[in-house]
Parts: sequence; C-alpha cells; structure tokens
Amino acid sequence: MAGNLYTLRSRIVEVGRRIYQRNFVAANDGNISARIDGRRVLITPTGVSKGFMRPEDLIVVDYEGNTLEGRRKPSSETFMHLAVYRRREDVNGVVHAHPPKATGFASAGIPLTQCVLPEVILSLGGVPLAEYGTPGTEELYEPVLQYLQEYDAFLLANHGALTVGPDVIAAYYRMETLEHFAHIALVALQLGRLQTLSREHVEKLLALRERFGIRTKATCGTCERREDDRCPVETRPAGSASVSSSVSPGSDSNRAGLVEAVTAEVLRRLQAG
Repeated sequence: MAGNLYTLRSRIVEVGRRIYQRNFVAANDGNISARIDGRRVLITPTGVSKGFMRPEDLIVVDYEGNTLEGRRKPSSETFMHLAVYRRREDVNGVVHAHPPKATGFASAGIPLTQCVLPEVILSLGGVPLAEYGTPGTEELYEPVLQYLQEYDAFLLANHGALTVGPDVIAAYYRMETLEHFAHIALVALQLGRLQTLSREHVEKLLALRERFGIRTKATCGTCERREDDRCPVETRPAGSASVSSSVSPGSDSNRAGLVEAVTAEVLRRLQAG
C-alpha cells in the first residue's frame, strides 16, 4: 500500500497550500495526486484553489479515471497522473503547477538540461522540455512519456511543470528545486552567462547519488566554454549516442534548430537589457 488515506489527504492539502503560498499556481490552477494502492489514486478536484482545499474535497479515482469516492469532479488532468502511475511503479506522488520562472523557460522553449548546480544535479539531473499539448487531453502528457523512465521533473511547453516522487511531499520538493534552479539560471543569463560544471565534477556528483540514496537516473548536459560565450549543451537521450544540442533529449533536428534560435534571441535580449 502506497499510503494511509487520511495521511495522504492531509499531505495533499499541505502541498496545495504550499504551492499556492509560493505563487506556483494562481486561482484554481494546478493538480496534485498520490497513489493509495494498486487500484486507487487520490487527486485534487477541479475548480478549487489549491491553497484553500479541505481533506474532504479530494477525490478517489481508479486507474481508468472513474470516481470511487468524493462529491466533487476530479481534475481535468487526472489522466496525466494516471499515465505516470501506470508507467512508474516507484512513483507515489505527482505535482503539476505553473511556477513562474520555470514556466517562463518552458514558454521560451528552453529546457533546463544544463549541469549548473550540484544540488540540482544530484536530485534532478536535468529537466527536459516536453512539447506542447492541449490541457485536459492525451496531447498534454504524451510528450512527457518519452522522458518518464529517466527523469523526475519536466517542463511542459507553454504550460508549466510536472514533478514526480516516491511520495507527494518528495514530488513537491522537486517542484521547489526546479523553480529555484530556473530562478538562478535566469539571473545568470541576465548577468551574461550560464556556466556549466565540468564533466569531471559532474561525474563525481553522479557517483554520490547511491551514497545519498537518490534513485533518479537523469543526467544533465555540460560543455566547455567557447569564445562567443554560448554553450551548446551536450545531451544524452536514453538508449542513444550523445549529441551536441541546446535542447532536451529526443528532439528532432528541425526543432533543435528552432530552440537554438530562440535561446540565442533570449540571451541577446537579456544581455542587451
């Protein structure tokens, strides 16, 4: 059993309060869930502010999305959560929110796959960018699935961010880490450069994961600084050879060129400002 129902209700309400207070969501945005057991999931309702939920507002659904308990209607993005649970047995909590800095990178088409901060490398690796999909439909979560086995945090193009974890509190902390990284990356870009750690330093950090009990498989991209101060991040898609690109793993060449152009323009404007 993934969790006691009363405890899970309390934890989801607490996560909702935190994401609302930290401005990771506005109005009724966002959704949070926790796996109860092998056939049930607890999820937030639609049309309710995550900062003002009560335990009894939450909905119990089965893995087909049918409501088992609760008076309200479950989140319109319930099937995104269910898709994660079906494909990752180690995941027992999912958080979807719209943290401003991370969503800014997602809206600019810029993934956060750079090896910059030791804490982020240890806990998240990189954060890939999943292509845009219409909220409330399969289009929203299908682009996430190609990264799901390797990563625990995702940018959703023009929409927000998604994090998963062994429990809902861990998933929330990963959302905090993602937004903190996005904020630091934005400041670094405004100062003129986002400098990655060396391969040697990154390999040492990745070797520490087992000692700290961190199970994520996600890696990140590093590179050597060039004279023009631009850094094409090397990414390593699961099951394929390394490629040099400034985009997330799995992108095709046309999209890679587009993202590189967008990134260059963002950097130019930040430096000009």
